[in-house]
Amino acid sequence: MNIAEAKEQIKSAMKAYFTKDEFGAYRIPIEKQRPVFMIGPPGIGKTAIMEQIASELGVGLVSYSMTHHTRQSALGLPYITEKEYGGKTYQVSEYTMSEIIGSIYDLMRETGLKEGILFLDEINCVSETLAPCMLQFLQYKVFGQHRVPAGWILVTAGNPPEYNKSVRDFDVVTWDRLKRIDIEPDYEVWKKYAYRKGVHASVMTYLAARKKDFYKVENAADGKRFVTARGWDDLSEMICLYEENSLEVNEKLIVQYLQDPRIAKDFAIYYDLFNKYRSDYQVEQILDGTASESIVLRARRAGMDERLSLLGLLFDAVTSRLRAVCETENVLDLVAAQLKELKSVLAAGNPEVLKALEACLTEQEEKLAVGQRAASVSPQAQREMKRMIRMLDDFRAMLMKNGQTEGPEAFELVREAFRGQVAGLKAGAAAGGKALENAFTFCEEAFADGDEVLLFVTELTVNYYSARFIGHYGCDKYYLHNKELQFQERQQEILKRIDEMDWSI
Repeated sequence: MNIAEAKEQIKSAMKAYFTKDEFGAYRIPIEKQRPVFMIGPPGIGKTAIMEQIASELGVGLVSYSMTHHTRQSALGLPYITEKEYGGKTYQVSEYTMSEIIGSIYDLMRETGLKEGILFLDEINCVSETLAPCMLQFLQYKVFGQHRVPAGWILVTAGNPPEYNKSVRDFDVVTWDRLKRIDIEPDYEVWKKYAYRKGVHASVMTYLAARKKDFYKVENAADGKRFVTARGWDDLSEMICLYEENSLEVNEKLIVQYLQDPRIAKDFAIYYDLFNKYRSDYQVEQILDGTASESIVLRARRAGMDERLSLLGLLFDAVTSRLRAVCETENVLDLVAAQLKELKSVLAAGNPEVLKALEACLTEQEEKLAVGQRAASVSPQAQREMKRMIRMLDDFRAMLMKNGQTEGPEAFELVREAFRGQVAGLKAGAAAGGKALENAFTFCEEAFADGDEVLLFVTELTVNYYSARFIGHYGCDKYYLHNKELQFQERQQEILKRIDEMDWSI
């Protein structure tokens, strides 16, 4: 199955394992909760989906790579103590707390979360001294003399032996205690994730035409050559930062992430070409509706590879605007919830609006800190919470500056400031909608009703933020082209043809 299907399978298992009876006990006892074992090639997102699941379920996450552990660090160190048996005192061995189990208790104490996920990666690469203990741990959730706390669910992962020489085979007894999930790379699934994260447009347009370069692992005479989803993701982040700091993105950088010389070279050539198109085509002017006729004419005469790069530039620029609107919506939703709490405090007879706002700020800052520590809040949600906290802090500063800290008058000042933020959102949405309409107008003028318009519609549909924006605010040209272009049938035909294109320069 692909990584998205694996995520849903694991998430469903977690919900089942977290289910309690009428007495508050877990319906499936801890020793009967089969650990999940994800097995699949490296770099396809196994760790990433665990962070997403923890965030979506609002539980803690403790992660360890088992290749870093010896018997002593996993089980704890032995020490001598005395116990009485049959009226006689004997010296016996006991074990200190396992580092892994101890980390769970630390997180519970620091965050207050009682439920969570213990994620053990590369579990089929444990050291020889630790391997005999793993069967007991997988069945009874016990390391040494210490059990995984109730409410904490075990998820494990590993690579097939063809990807890792350190892999040891599990026997049938071990397999019979695991929920095995086999995962394969899937570009279309990754593309949805990449759009939502904002992976660089050069990566997205390159892979749209060369899906076969998305994931590759092979043995060569000079060693392994590989390209993974993680490699593309990490390269994208570095490209964005290099561009932001006016640093050169070249093949020497690219091959550090795409560890296949041919793919690294091809992408380096494409990236230079992509930058040329970015310089030649004035994308911001296209979105503002002020592009010159010469730009339209050039696009009309361009080859398919240039057109695809231009579409990628257009798509990236317009969806960045639409994403900003959607993220601001999320922030204002968070702020609105806090202002409702503030209003209820005032309605309950407490006139001290400033103090209530400061208490709200403290609570949200603590909530953010707990979410970061427990990995129960996604990076995107963390950014939105930080923006919410900053906005509330601006309201607080405004009250202090105006010397109005109590009563309905103080709350009205806050409400008016919030209405200003809402007005800014509406203006941003209107500007984003206009940019989207202008992008469609340009595509119509440059490509008529050609394949490029359909591809633009297709990507808008796949992208989370553009689909959400259109769902909220509408776009007449999107609905028009979606209806007219026999969407499903032509989409498959065009994407197949693009996939077969030769990008050699």
